Amino acid sequence: MARTAVPLSNLVGNGSLADPAGTTLDATNDHSIDVSVTHPEEIVIRVTNTHSSDHVITVKAGGANPPAWRGGQGDLTATVTATTGVTWIGPLSSSRFLQAGNVLNVDIETAHTGKITAFKVPRGT
Repeated sequence: MARTAVPLSNLVGNGSLADPAGTTLDATNDHSIDVSVTHPEEIVIRVTNTHSSDHVITVKAGGANPPAWRGGQGDLTATVTATTGVTWIGPLSSSRFLQAGNVLNVDIETAHTGKITAFKVPRGT
């Protein structure tokens, strides 16, 4: 089944960005972030939790070499605390997490509700 896409929200160098609404978490299909216009090293992911229990999110290690020649280091997991939790992840190493097709894959636990937002951090301006 196709993963639910998470669009990039571009942070503004020497400027500001209104807080984006984010993408509703999809624990059935999980998520992908297209990084073909950037690099994982320039991405920061924010995940919120509106469910009454803590939940773990997983950034999947790349399975192919190339692009993820360090994918054998495994997945990255982070816990988002219950009810009002917010967790930030990244920047991420392309050599560990980049999937074929220039995407990052993020898995969501069953019953986890909230939002996911991917931010592109601009290079120094």
